[in-house]
Amino acid sequence: MDANTLYLRLEGPLQAWGSHESKFAVRRVMDAPTKSGVIGMLCAAIGLSRSETQPWLPPLSGLRMGVRVDRPGIRWWDYHTIGAGMQMRIAEGEDKTKLGPMLSRREYLCDASFLVALQGDPGLIGKLHAALSQPRWPVYLGRKCCPPSRPIIEREPDTRPDLLEALRSVPWQKRLGEDTPPERLECLLDWTPTADQPEAPADAVICYDVPVCFSPPSHTARFVVKRELPIGQAARATVDPPPSVSPTPRPRANYKDSKFREVRAKRLAEDAHLCVFCKAAATTVQHITYRRAGGDEELSDLKSLCRLCHDAVTMLEYGAGMTLDRIDPEDPAWRERIIEKRRQIIAFRSLETRRRRLSPEEVE
Repeated sequence: MDANTLYLRLEGPLQAWGSHESKFAVRRVMDAPTKSGVIGMLCAAIGLSRSETQPWLPPLSGLRMGVRVDRPGIRWWDYHTIGAGMQMRIAEGEDKTKLGPMLSRREYLCDASFLVALQGDPGLIGKLHAALSQPRWPVYLGRKCCPPSRPIIEREPDTRPDLLEALRSVPWQKRLGEDTPPERLECLLDWTPTADQPEAPADAVICYDVPVCFSPPSHTARFVVKRELPIGQAARATVDPPPSVSPTPRPRANYKDSKFREVRAKRLAEDAHLCVFCKAAATTVQHITYRRAGGDEELSDLKSLCRLCHDAVTMLEYGAGMTLDRIDPEDPAWRERIIEKRRQIIAFRSLETRRRRLSPEEVE
């Protein structure tokens, strides 16, 4: 019987699987490989440019994908420069610009490891296995600066009845110096309707990562269910579904909304246009919660801040991976960390200014 399952090992110092919530200047990552990212990697191995991928996307998107999180990794931030001759605004005035690069903040997963199983037509599985064995173009883990540290092919393709059985069939590998393995491994599985279950289960999550077109980028949704596998119990492993919880969509701020602008103006007026942390002139407001974001914000949801304090608080929030509830800059528990982050920002900006004006030996 021809093999219907392809096994991939996605492991490296850095990985970056883009989220549909990522913005141009702040690019977040998902906790596990996305279907769009994996398909893009397969297209690179085949040697397809963006304009050549369209005939391949329907069969590749039709593959069922399962991901086993062997090591979730930790989140790291870095900054990138984009372009060199872009018209960038400067602080001296709203209408003044200068030529320079745009800065963007990008998030990465550090030291993560994932096992990916792809199931589908045996003929397509065979072609993908051959392409990954001798890739025409280099493959990378989400972004081009994220090369894999191990061969992408985990093992030879075989035939399995479903994704969970395929992920269970590959033993978890202990690393050198690793004492205690995790008790369970999280698995993220494509859900497709069946005669017995025509509707998605309550714990299914919607992921907008199925590529419809790469040029320009366009994606559609799929259902993903989470399951867990005990380690070391392959012979009698059971599936432990998580409690049934309906996913709640995360509210997003709408800075152009008239109601938000009205509440923002009231917040600045209430704080006398002063930063609530350092009492410098306030130029912006900070969401301390996103539970009513999108136009329903209340006055207590916002705090007035200067640009320096706003940057410090935002960096602390991203570093901590905060979601709905954020930092209240007036909370004494955060005071020392905000002060330290302000010092780091000022020191970095001062060093960058010196680098532009002095020779390298003088800077260091």
